Amino acid sequence: MKEKVEYNIHKFSNSLDSDILEQIYVLNQENTPEVGSLSSIKDLQNLIRLSSINYYVISQDKIIGFIICFREHSTYDSENYKFFSKEERNFLYVDRIAISHKYRRFGIGKSLYLKIEQMAVSNNLPICCEVNTDPLNEISIKFHKYFGFSEIGNRKFKDHSVAYFKK
Repeated sequence: MKEKVEYNIHKFSNSLDSDILEQIYVLNQENTPEVGSLSSIKDLQNLIRLSSINYYVISQDKIIGFIICFREHSTYDSENYKFFSKEERNFLYVDRIAISHKYRRFGIGKSLYLKIEQMAVSNNLPICCEVNTDPLNEISIKFHKYFGFSEIGNRKFKDHSVAYFKK
């Protein structure tokens, strides 16, 4: 049986210190290809600047997870974000969520989703995301279906494929 993990969820502030940014960047890169690779911390800062609601998870002074989300009308240039921009008038788009491998299966991802779901429900917004189907991210697909998401489309890119989900 797994031990319980003590952690706290914090909303990103407008000015994250460099240590937090570095930890989030490293965690992002450790979780590719499940999340898109970023070429630099500057790219991460730009992503955060364009996004609308984000949280990070900390345990024992270490970042162990994060979620970055967008609302409609962002200038974010992601093809997956653009899919939902065409399909939905108002929405909350989960661009990326990453949990440190050591801390998976402790309910941290679920806690992050419950946090954003509260905001989405209070604003009457669907939550949208994509999950890789090539390479297959079966754990994430199962998680989203368990959490009540339905597959609403898919797309094949040159180097990967995704399924689009909405709740």
